[in-house]
Amino acid sequence: MLAFTSRNSGPATDTAASQNGKWEHAFRLCLQKTHANIRRLADEPKSGAFSKTGNYFEFDEGFFEISNWTSSFFTGMALMAWREAEDDFFLAQTLRLAPWYKDKVSVHHAETMHDLGFLYSLYSVAIYKLTGDESHRDVGLRAAEVLAQRFIENGNYIRAWGRMDEADTDYAGLAIIDCMMNLPLLHWAARESGNQKFYDIAVRHADTTLRYFVRPDDSVFHSYRFDPQSGKPIGGDNYCGRSVDSHWARGAAWAIYGFALSYSYTNDAKYLSAALNLAKKFVSCLDAEIVPVWDFKLPDNEPPLRDSSAAAIAVCGFQELSRHQIADSQILSAKKALLDKISSDDYINFDQNCPGILKNAEVGDGVGKARTAYTSWGDYFLMEALAFELFEAERFW
Repeated sequence: MLAFTSRNSGPATDTAASQNGKWEHAFRLCLQKTHANIRRLADEPKSGAFSKTGNYFEFDEGFFEISNWTSSFFTGMALMAWREAEDDFFLAQTLRLAPWYKDKVSVHHAETMHDLGFLYSLYSVAIYKLTGDESHRDVGLRAAEVLAQRFIENGNYIRAWGRMDEADTDYAGLAIIDCMMNLPLLHWAARESGNQKFYDIAVRHADTTLRYFVRPDDSVFHSYRFDPQSGKPIGGDNYCGRSVDSHWARGAAWAIYGFALSYSYTNDAKYLSAALNLAKKFVSCLDAEIVPVWDFKLPDNEPPLRDSSAAAIAVCGFQELSRHQIADSQILSAKKALLDKISSDDYINFDQNCPGILKNAEVGDGVGKARTAYTSWGDYFLMEALAFELFEAERFW
């Protein structure tokens, strides 16, 4: 039932065959755990962001809560599993969630944050791309419209968090680097609907991110503040990294992949150049362990905790650069080394009783520290990276 066949063919060296065998073993585990996880999510729709033990279903956050940005990492994995394993169970369980996704952007949309891209690219858009079902196209376009409503015209950015009808809050005037991964939803909507508004918002936000988030040394701010009334830039901020001036590894990975995807939609060379420079910076910060520390600017007296989720996301970004044929030998070597490392026993939990897959990810706690956990996003991007390497699978973004 969960068998799949690699589409790679032709002669291979012993090293390459061994590497592919490790990746296939890890991908098969993703299929097996997704089989159980997607049914549990469909039975009880809610968020499953992270867990110290790997049991995401202990995470106490409702599906409609404003902070839920993670449910679709499970659906994205299920849809990849359906495509590669050709087992209709995965699609059937995913479709059980359709009313919930529709209600989140029709009934509860005032409480929805900017992460509609994470939520709907890996659900409604993905289902539409795979099945052609117009009802999911409609929900995806509605999600893009709600995301577009978060665009602050006089500052050229998409507000990250907080209800849009609440101006007197710490989140007013705030944008974060993660939003680069939400822009593909707007680009998709522009192509599907013909509405130039979606494209313009995506480009204006990407330009603002490139101008203010990326430092001269190609490190990145996690977040940036703008005056809520005038839109004038105020300065960098931080919610997930070690400090305002630090270089949060997962944020850097979001930026690499996000700018590479922006280039894929716009053909604007400045986005590809930014992604390449950020990737080179990321690789230059890696050490002998290969998997990055959770923040590249940790003080010497702090433990070098690793973030396997940042590694998985970076691999996907490197793959996108490779697809555009501009990844240099160092980036290509890092891509393989990172994926090989996070596909090993050092970072994967092969216990079938544990819902989580990728160990030793880090979650920023908002005060400059991190906690080690399994993360649903780490699992998703690991599976996406494996699918691309093994099958040259198309992405949902």
